[in-house]
Amino acid sequence: MVIVNLHIDDHKNGDSSILKLSGEIDAYTAPRLKEHLLNLIEENKEVQVDMQQVNYMDSTGLGVFISALKTSKEVDKTFKLINLQDNVYRLFNITGLNEVIDIENTVRGGM
Repeated sequence: MVIVNLHIDDHKNGDSSILKLSGEIDAYTAPRLKEHLLNLIEENKEVQVDMQQVNYMDSTGLGVFISALKTSKEVDKTFKLINLQDNVYRLFNITGLNEVIDIENTVRGGM
């Protein structure tokens, strides 16, 4: 699925899913990403979001992942972000969301 500047590809593995994103998460792409991600969380025991190819994210992207965290807790599922680039990880760090969202960080760019 391609949404303007964001490509979304999910791979199911048993009762878990890996959502691979590439491109930009912004006001234009966030609503469709949120819908897709929340559906995956409802349908799977665990969802990992691979953000290695996400080169830009604004505050609407943070909102998507806050919603995903809330939904995962409400339905007792596991949600985590993996492979964030340093410029994207910085948003989570500055806002303190890296303390509440499970982030498995193999950050590129020397962090």
